[in-house]
Amino acid sequence: MTSNTECYVYIALPGQTAFTTAGKFVMDKTRQGQPLGRFVYGRNYLANEKAVPIDPTELKLTTVTYETQRQKGLFGALRDASPDLWGRRVIERHLKSAALSELDYLLHSPNDRAGALGFGLNPEPPAPLREFNRTMDLEKLQQIADAIIADEELPENDADAQQAHEFLGGTSMGGARPKVVVEDEQGLWVAKFNRVDDKWDYAKIERAMLELARECGIHAAISRRTTIGDRDALLVKRFDREKAEQGYRRARMLSALTLLRAEENERDKWSYLVLAEEVRKLSAQPAEDAPELFKRMAFNALISNDDDHPRNHAIIALNESWKLSPAYDLIPSTPVSTSHRDLALQCGDQGRFANAKNLLTQCRRFLVEPDQAAKLIDEMEATVKARWYAAARAEGVTEQDCERIRGAFAYEGFRQ
Repeated sequence: MTSNTECYVYIALPGQTAFTTAGKFVMDKTRQGQPLGRFVYGRNYLANEKAVPIDPTELKLTTVTYETQRQKGLFGALRDASPDLWGRRVIERHLKSAALSELDYLLHSPNDRAGALGFGLNPEPPAPLREFNRTMDLEKLQQIADAIIADEELPENDADAQQAHEFLGGTSMGGARPKVVVEDEQGLWVAKFNRVDDKWDYAKIERAMLELARECGIHAAISRRTTIGDRDALLVKRFDREKAEQGYRRARMLSALTLLRAEENERDKWSYLVLAEEVRKLSAQPAEDAPELFKRMAFNALISNDDDHPRNHAIIALNESWKLSPAYDLIPSTPVSTSHRDLALQCGDQGRFANAKNLLTQCRRFLVEPDQAAKLIDEMEATVKARWYAAARAEGVTEQDCERIRGAFAYEGFRQ
């Protein structure tokens, strides 16, 4: 297939459900043949009194033509709207090609991507999407997801299967696990499917962790669990959407990866400490959001969540103001070591060491005084120790799976 080299970037402005054309993105190359991305805001957009920046730090509202060679020529805010690993897999199957450019992924990803951006080849943006998968369609969608995982062909004469395949792109939030956006009377949800080869029931366990986080005083995403045939699926409420009479208002979203100005392979830049400072700069409520980030960091350490990478943290803006998004993707892990475990991001003077003393070393950067930070950790540790099993069993996690994840919680090295 022939790849496009430019597209228009659309944005849903605060309070609106329809897209407005914000500017133009061009994928070019340097003289050395390296990807070079260019973005410029349109004159009409800059003249719009309701215009907001796509990224208040990297893409301010000016007439400047911005350039980047990072992330294969993709600006961070645009990358955040690009499909995750699962979405890319679906797109590659649908287009029958693995040789796709970053612009191809943007143009072919579902319109229900995370955040408030859209992409297209026409100067005028498309009308708002009003048709979504229904929660009642989950069984069909899971069957198609299973076929994609198994690399099986879909029947060409099955129109429902082909349409379901197109909608299985999920959102740009998350990773390689199968997911899809569905709708019910309450609004939009991200449905995350279990896989047939999972080592435990991810849907039940992730739901239990979200509820356990709430018990620890963390603002976690709203979720619920449903059963599809002999398996479970987790439904996570879209916190970047607000239901309105005309459709859905969209919140702008920036991942921690973008806030840190880091790339996927630049783990030395992955830092809760720097992220706290970036959140303090952009948030309209830094006195609430910075301590909230500290609690999430401690909770991830207490449940041995080593998948707390920068794509699993975000700030959102449903209106003009930014704030920390609800916590999501909270998954325990069970590394072999009981004396030393790491988080994905640096969390103190000892780097990524998921240890209580290490978490306390830089607590003031989260606007939390040492005494208060120590008390928060003590209280959260007591809650996790006392409540993880009950939270898991309340979600229907089996005794066998509880034994499998038991070693994740408040591991020995946390208090070394």
